[in-house]
Amino acid sequence: MILVTGISGSLGGLVHRGLSDLDDLTVVPGSHSGDDTATRRIDFDDPATLAAGLRGVDVLVMISAGYAEDDVVLARHGAVVDAAAAAGVRHVIYTSLAGSGDLMTIALPHRWTENRLAAAPFEVTILRNGLYAEVPVGLAVAGAAASAESGLFAAPFGTGRISVVAREDLAEVAVRVAAETERDLAAGRRSRHAGKVYELAGVTAIGGSDIAEILSESFGRAVNYSPISLTEMRNMLQGSGLEPYQITHTLSLFANLGAGLLEASGTDLLELLPTAPRDVRALITDAVRAGGYQSVSVGSTR
Repeated sequence: MILVTGISGSLGGLVHRGLSDLDDLTVVPGSHSGDDTATRRIDFDDPATLAAGLRGVDVLVMISAGYAEDDVVLARHGAVVDAAAAAGVRHVIYTSLAGSGDLMTIALPHRWTENRLAAAPFEVTILRNGLYAEVPVGLAVAGAAASAESGLFAAPFGTGRISVVAREDLAEVAVRVAAETERDLAAGRRSRHAGKVYELAGVTAIGGSDIAEILSESFGRAVNYSPISLTEMRNMLQGSGLEPYQITHTLSLFANLGAGLLEASGTDLLELLPTAPRDVRALITDAVRAGGYQSVSVGSTR
């Protein structure tokens, strides 16, 4: 049996739906509330729910628990690792952060969790997810109106570029790894993914000039990229309604981006996806035209 945590989040929901479409597997959703009879209550902030929630689970897809300060996330993840070991879970698949993000503030709880999992008595697979395409998409959409009027796209990208990936692509990889792991265990053999760390950075890197070019194509008029400072970005975020830790993580992303550290040098994505990755530039174009995403926060990896 496979259990997926965090099904109320975007990534967890996609993974659960993808696995549920496979007829040969038993998949159980885990959510914070567990108010549906088909859903097990898996509340990372209430360890008492974890023992019963993980009973009988062979494969746990552990979606990282963002939306909190680091000490809270560490406590949550530590409780899940301990509960999985006590419940006899055989294999844990954890959604972590791509190696290209090592110097970002959001990397700390991911690397800590990877270390805790490595010392656990069950088999582990680490999916080091690339940064979501929602970051440049959100910036493009949030600045679309001003860009259309002024002919400038203002953002703190510096001259750097960021390798991004569609969340749906990452969900498809998680579905494949979880399904193959469950089938291997059911056949009495060790998972082919046991002990693996997969780097799942996007194959497309986006910079400020790239977004300006996409906006130009969407508007049918010239838009130029205008770099802004981190101080200017901080002032913009102060009134955005974001939590303080989300502002910290967002500024950390842009600091790394401006320093040229977020363009990945390689990825395992192409080997694990059944088809070519989704076109990030098309995602940005579609979102701008539809008036989609509005947030530029990176305080979560769910």
